Amino acid sequence: MDPSSFFAAWLGCGLVGIAGLAFAEKFVPVLPSYVLLMLIGMSAADGVGLALMVLATALGSLGGACGWYGIGCVLGDARVTRLVARFGKFAFLKPALYARLTEAYRNNHFWVTLLGQTVPMARVYLSLPAGVLRLEPLTFVAATAIGTLIWNVPFLCLGYLLRNSGHDAAQVGFWTAIVLIAAETLIFMTVRMCRSRAAHRRAFAADRG
Repeated sequence: MDPSSFFAAWLGCGLVGIAGLAFAEKFVPVLPSYVLLMLIGMSAADGVGLALMVLATALGSLGGACGWYGIGCVLGDARVTRLVARFGKFAFLKPALYARLTEAYRNNHFWVTLLGQTVPMARVYLSLPAGVLRLEPLTFVAATAIGTLIWNVPFLCLGYLLRNSGHDAAQVGFWTAIVLIAAETLIFMTVRMCRSRAAHRRAFAADRG
């Protein structure tokens, strides 16, 4: 079965199929989520259908995140670390990325979880270290749900707006990815520069003192 037929088959299952696609994307991130969401949005017949798709994809994504959370809770830190080191490269989860995601939770759990759902690769695997660290479940679910909506809604709406325009979803998804990567790089460089300047000022003040 070719990818288009596979996608059409899932869409043929209605909202259950759409939720299933969003759930599967959390475990098999072969197709970038922004492309998947735009394709789903393109299939909406009207505004009511789009709203139902927002709900279905949010529930599917949340279910996938909870699945990773449960895996982390059950396996624990040592086994997850070993599995990531051995098999992570086959699922785009390198040990360095897993370590960065775990380290991120040294900060506010709610905001790290929420914002993590808006970062392309982190949104897939951030729930795994959350489960390993056994974050408070209600906080985790609430933050994940909000972050998922922040991520899903714009791409679903973009797909809906483009449904009769003749634009190719994959091409739109590519340029969307470029913009996201550029924005994230700019934010990262800005934060790093601010921290560097703050450290320099502290060192200068210490030398003068």
